Amino acid sequence: MTHEFPQPFAQHYESLLKRLKLRGMRPKTIESYSHGVRRAAAHFDYRIDDLNKDQLTDYFAGILDHLSWSTLKHDLYGLKFYYAYVLDKPWPGAELTKAPKVSRLPDIVTVAQMQQIVDATRVLSYRVFFFALYSMGLRLGEGLQLRVGDLDAGRMRMHVRDAKGNRDRLVPLPDHTLEVLREFWKVHRNPVLLFPSRQIRPQRRIKCHDAHGSRRRATGVAPGRGGYRFKKRITPHCLRHYATHLIEAGVDLLEVQKILGHHSVITTSRYTHLTRVNLSSL
Repeated sequence: MTHEFPQPFAQHYESLLKRLKLRGMRPKTIESYSHGVRRAAAHFDYRIDDLNKDQLTDYFAGILDHLSWSTLKHDLYGLKFYYAYVLDKPWPGAELTKAPKVSRLPDIVTVAQMQQIVDATRVLSYRVFFFALYSMGLRLGEGLQLRVGDLDAGRMRMHVRDAKGNRDRLVPLPDHTLEVLREFWKVHRNPVLLFPSRQIRPQRRIKCHDAHGSRRRATGVAPGRGGYRFKKRITPHCLRHYATHLIEAGVDLLEVQKILGHHSVITTSRYTHLTRVNLSSL
């Protein structure tokens, strides 16, 4: 997406993007930081090079009414980066207090609900995509960038590349998933991508927002499609909760940690709590 800004902000913004890239930031982080800078620039009429502490404090207090603490934090980090590495100036101030600590348990997708999601998804590419996310415990971005060469049928595993934390990992490839992916490949026969775009340029991957849009259509199952509508808020990340089914099946917690690509087993241990919640609701 191309943005047009007045000078000198336009030049500074281009410098920001280059410096974020050179610092090794991931694309998602670059977009998050740069979006925060764009938001602040628009608020101050693109004159943000000499803001003071009071201006920034008022600004952050105002946008907190309609932004989450997480977004606010990324906006702050983006502006700090802008001052430090683009303007080469000290940060004027306006530190944020610590966000209120909230602990929420995500909705759990049961095996039966996963089947309903797959059955209700009319578009073949999305149906296979959701099934692949679930059966291999992948994040949305990890599934979108899968390549044909990542599939190792001999060892029954999938090579997940450049995942969160810039780490690769190998995940088990179930027999049925391999069969489904092979049948799907016969439909598109893309030599590189497992999930190419359905648009004119098939060399591109399915876009992230396309997958989210299809998820919204798929997870609100119409009454005519089985007479059932989900009351839970289902997201692609919910499909990662197949980890609860692995734990229920007796898979070792450290093995589940490797499959999901968690840096710490403490993160994985949350799924043991979800499993207990799931069992207690039966």
